[in-house]
Amino acid sequence: MSITRENLMTLEAYSKYRKENKADIMAHRQLRSVHLGEHMNLQFESELTIRYQIQEILRVEKQFEEQGILDEIEAYAPLVPDGDNWKATMLLEYTDVEERKIALTKLIGIEDKTYIEVEGFKRVYAIADEDLARENETKTSAVHFLRFQFNEAAKNAIKYGAKVTVGCDHPNYNVSTLIPIAQLESLRSDLN
Repeated sequence: MSITRENLMTLEAYSKYRKENKADIMAHRQLRSVHLGEHMNLQFESELTIRYQIQEILRVEKQFEEQGILDEIEAYAPLVPDGDNWKATMLLEYTDVEERKIALTKLIGIEDKTYIEVEGFKRVYAIADEDLARENETKTSAVHFLRFQFNEAAKNAIKYGAKVTVGCDHPNYNVSTLIPIAQLESLRSDLN
């Protein structure tokens, strides 16, 4: 299901829905989060996580104007997986501000060095920040938007039980981990 103006809730309806469903939505988000090393969190998006994001922005901004709603849909709807890919928000997380500043200068290009490796297949490197550049010559951003595009064979391997690793081979952040089964089960549902 695509996210449209017609299938978003009004602010009033969403307020009620949010009270009744927030715990379930947070559990779903947690199920789609994979930590890669100490400082990278990949939040794999879904129709539910993006719908929640849009509704939250509209709620916080008390946005009910048509153009404002359409602008939020236009900004976030492209982050919903298309059936042959996974899309993720990459968060580079450092609690100490000074440590973060230093790290972001050393991690330029990290978004292009992040990959998914399906058992038996070549690594699929992220297509990063398709909306706008998020780094410059002196530092990278703490947030990037990634798309991992799968061919039919890799997609089928994932759907039918192949092990899947997520990793990064940036010279200053070289780490990989097997995607845990619970998260992988959730991510498989994105592939149709």
